[in-house]
Amino acid sequence: MNLLRQSVAMAAKDLRIELRGRYALSAILPFAGTLLIVFGLSLGPGRTLLQETAPGLLWLAVLFASVLAFRRAYEAEGEDGALEGLLLAPMDKAAVFLGKAAAVAAQLLALEVAVITLVVGLFDLSLGGAPFVLAGAFVLGTVGLAAVGSLFGVLAESPRAREAIFPLLVLPLATPVLVAGVKATSLATTGRGGQAGGWLGLLVAFDLVFLAAGTLVYPYLLED
Repeated sequence: MNLLRQSVAMAAKDLRIELRGRYALSAILPFAGTLLIVFGLSLGPGRTLLQETAPGLLWLAVLFASVLAFRRAYEAEGEDGALEGLLLAPMDKAAVFLGKAAAVAAQLLALEVAVITLVVGLFDLSLGGAPFVLAGAFVLGTVGLAAVGSLFGVLAESPRAREAIFPLLVLPLATPVLVAGVKATSLATTGRGGQAGGWLGLLVAFDLVFLAAGTLVYPYLLED
């Protein structure tokens, strides 16, 4: 119960910082929108091709936008030297990880609503086939991305870390989420949501593995 209370407090702190700075609104959302427009123009005006590629483009935009969100989650602590404060704070370090993951997941879900709206408008993508499967794919995929990004995001603020170390760690590990998310989204938008059970199960397994790994490994990463 104490772990849950501390995690909620950490998530609330990060969300307050985001609401005051409006980083997602001013930087991440325009980036995702520009990415979708560029890819849409490069594919041409063919409606069928755009609809077939829309799930992949949607998740690609979410993936790259999430990398920016992960970096932002630790920038405030890195700039103000507050990482040492987190390390010395009298709280469970697993709560820091879970709180940051929850805050990032909430930001990404809000971003995804806007991105999905853009995709529906740009590519005429239908969302009525299996809405619950589609929602489940995005919620589970977002939790997985948030767990990976929050686990390794602390390394990006280390004085010994190079700028490229974070994407090199996160992008390969996020591949299962990207593949399963694209497949489940494609099945949901084409009315074959009943066939997406295996992909949703993969997302659940991924989430459980990285949330469990994060609660165990994060204290050591924070100390380093």
